[in-house]
Amino acid sequence: MELYYTEEQVMIKDMIRQYARTHIEPVAGAYNEKGEFPQKIIRELGELGLFGMMVPENYGGSGAGAVSYSLALQEIAYSCASVAVTLSVTNLTTEPVKNFGNEEQKRRFLIPMASGEFLGAFALTEPDAGSDPSGLKTQAVKKGQRYILNGTKQFITNGKFADVFILIARTSQSRGGLTAFIIPKNTKGLRIGREEKKMGLSASNTVEVILEDCEVPEELVLGGEGMGLKIALNALDSGRIGIASQAVGMISACLHEALTYSRARKQFGKPLIKHQSIANMITDIKVDYDAASLLVWRAASLKDNNIPFTLEASVAKLFATEAVNRCAYKALQVFGGYGYIRDFKIERLYRDARVTTIYEGTSEVQRIVIAREVETK
Repeated sequence: MELYYTEEQVMIKDMIRQYARTHIEPVAGAYNEKGEFPQKIIRELGELGLFGMMVPENYGGSGAGAVSYSLALQEIAYSCASVAVTLSVTNLTTEPVKNFGNEEQKRRFLIPMASGEFLGAFALTEPDAGSDPSGLKTQAVKKGQRYILNGTKQFITNGKFADVFILIARTSQSRGGLTAFIIPKNTKGLRIGREEKKMGLSASNTVEVILEDCEVPEELVLGGEGMGLKIALNALDSGRIGIASQAVGMISACLHEALTYSRARKQFGKPLIKHQSIANMITDIKVDYDAASLLVWRAASLKDNNIPFTLEASVAKLFATEAVNRCAYKALQVFGGYGYIRDFKIERLYRDARVTTIYEGTSEVQRIVIAREVETK
């Protein structure tokens, strides 16, 4: 593995860093405090091409690849984790259409998703089924040339603002009897339910999606009936690179906040950074940042080279998300009492970090995946 970024990757990273520091950083706190979805910023990210970085040019994307996308997402997450997860989920939603969609589906949905015209949502989790997709209860019954869907999806990121949903439903009672559907937002029988009030990521949108005799034409089945589990797992592999990248960006922010504060704040006659206990915590954050960055880089590089990356994506996701929780704790500890006050960014980082070990597969699920992959190699 060559341990350097290409000139193009560095250029993308620098461009997105400049955008994020200028346009996201100054307003991120206000958006999160109000719980307001940052529609203007999301539109601008679409105009910058960030929703189509892993989509080929002939379908409206840039084809920049997973490493470039990961670097861009890290820079967004540094400034606002809520914006980063919005971006990550839409990119996750493009993956099933890109990998399993037919030509008509790609033209109708992938092109506007890649351009940022359409915002995507991935509807897998249900009130009684998250980590175990085999427990999904949403039913899809075929009647003629349509499927009638009934059920409820839970914790759906972007749901209120999404233009298209990739939704997994049960078409038979067998373990593998799941099917993926592409569902436009105005489809009859699909409605948005309760909007969740969360501990963190307050500027991202999370809702329940309710299906009541929702009619979906058979041409919007993705990949064929019974392919839902395979499609979901394939999408989650890519999604885990996205969430791990989000975590890396947040670790970078924790490091910056802790360094800046510890240099300025004095105790016992000298800056905090000169106290060994504080320096040790900052050192630990730096080590976690470097390790997480390399693990995410490895997984993204494998994806770019069309090499199986399930194991590496889970390793990166597990390590990076648990690391960001460690780092947020230590960075807040550097601030002492001030870190507990909302005037400081570290307080938001601490709350935002917590969910990263839960969505796109909990840490416990990642350990199951890793153990299974190691056993079979």
